[in-house]
Amino acid sequence: MDDMEKWPEIEKAATGKRRELVLQGPAVDERISSNGGLSSDIYSLTLLNYLEVSQCPSLTEIHEDIQHLTNLQSLILCRNKLASIPNVVGNLKSLKVLDLSVNNLRVLPEGITQLKELNTLNVSCNSLEVLPEGLSRCTKLSTINISKNRITGFPADFYSEKLDLLSSLVASDNSIDQLSGDVHKLAALKVLDLSNNKLREIPSDLSDCPKLKEINFKGNKLNDKRLEKMVNGCQTKSILDYLRGKGKQGEDGGNAEGGRNADKGKRQQQRKKKEKVADEQDEMEELNKMVVRVLHVSDAPTALEVTVSAEVKDVRPYLVCCVVRGMNLKSGNALKRFLVAQTKLHDDLCGKRTTATIATHDVQLLKAPLIYDVKPPTQLKIVPLGRKEMTAIELIRHLQLEADELRKQKKRQNVTGLHKYLQILQGKALYPCLVDAEGHVISFPPITNSEKTKIKKTTKELFLEVTSGTSLQTCKDVMDALIVKMAELNKFTAEHQEEAGSDGEGDGPQEPAASRETSSELIIQQVRTLDQDGNLKVVYPSKTDLSNDISNLNVIW
Repeated sequence: MDDMEKWPEIEKAATGKRRELVLQGPAVDERISSNGGLSSDIYSLTLLNYLEVSQCPSLTEIHEDIQHLTNLQSLILCRNKLASIPNVVGNLKSLKVLDLSVNNLRVLPEGITQLKELNTLNVSCNSLEVLPEGLSRCTKLSTINISKNRITGFPADFYSEKLDLLSSLVASDNSIDQLSGDVHKLAALKVLDLSNNKLREIPSDLSDCPKLKEINFKGNKLNDKRLEKMVNGCQTKSILDYLRGKGKQGEDGGNAEGGRNADKGKRQQQRKKKEKVADEQDEMEELNKMVVRVLHVSDAPTALEVTVSAEVKDVRPYLVCCVVRGMNLKSGNALKRFLVAQTKLHDDLCGKRTTATIATHDVQLLKAPLIYDVKPPTQLKIVPLGRKEMTAIELIRHLQLEADELRKQKKRQNVTGLHKYLQILQGKALYPCLVDAEGHVISFPPITNSEKTKIKKTTKELFLEVTSGTSLQTCKDVMDALIVKMAELNKFTAEHQEEAGSDGEGDGPQEPAASRETSSELIIQQVRTLDQDGNLKVVYPSKTDLSNDISNLNVIW
């Protein structure tokens, strides 16, 4: 048996030119143990932008050939027994997310400091004693988690204005004995957790961090017992106010340090101005920000899954799905706005459905499990939106006649959008379809989805699918755009407080605006698509999705 046959996930990723690969659990760990490590073939998958190898205690090292995966944006190597990471990891210039948590690392390679695109670094639950010098060169870092290690302090260059995007620093359960007053240079810091360390003092300069909203210093034996009592109560605002007061006392401490205190006084004035501006900016940002919370598939035992048959490969091979909760379709014209937005995405981003197609379903009307399959045109039966049940061949014939009639009415010589996407299936012996547990076709891309699972005003959970014959990335880009648009629409609906049923399609009595939930937060439940052997093909969203620098979108994982 050759190496590829032992690793079917790698073979499928290679032949399918996939951009994501997940290897985890006991079965993978057993192969790693017998092979003496990961298969070398994994390092030839140069198209990968997401690689996860986790929960494999037999994995103790990563080969230097990892440097060949230059398209990687997320590298997740958590819950293994890694003792080292090769320095060549610094050659992964596109890397945005690096998760090395829960391993046996004693040192981090200096190469990490060369990752200019890195925004998330998680090295928690290891045996690290120091962080590498030069982390300030990773100027896009926004989240750092170094908790549960043996770290005694931060590198000298860590407190740098260059890290002007660093908003969350979690360093709990270490041996840190000093926090420099230069911490105020981390101007974007919002969350700071230094609980259960060996700090004796908290610098008053910490109060100069203009955006700081959440601090945790519990479990430190501070010299100032009043401050220690406040810290154990975790009253962030009170702690910062107290530190400011201590700073002022320091300013009035005599002339011996007059020059330093004068500088401190100027900085206090500048801090107040910055703080006022930052508070106003934060308030505006929070008001304008759309919130999307991702629910991991492992947190939902009953999460929907889609099995993809091998036959779709030659018909319409690419599919991503997810479930959305919290979308308010009941108020006013919310449903109409959503359907109009979907049509616009079909016309623009989806090239009038020629590059990709979106379908939406009411989760409550789905009968799981779902299969993405193919059927002959004469055997594929569906109840199309707004029509009676018919075969695919009959539906295509009806739509072709309608398209021809439309062209005649408008006296057009050119091919219409409807003609274009009808031609996608021309000459194919099999048509793609999404089938439920009862054998009913609920989607026939790129043509229509079923009346049986049609969304309406009362829909509370939506199952979204995007299919394409072009590429998996096309599906993901369209799904990203759809979710961002849904977040925008939901925010608009929450802010405008329309009456339910005002467009004449409401079910039951109208609900007063004041009594309704006004939150616009969306919950996105991950959905996995699997091959017929149960191997993962893709999960959406992954941490590389919904990350295209959308400034007014806050994605919470």
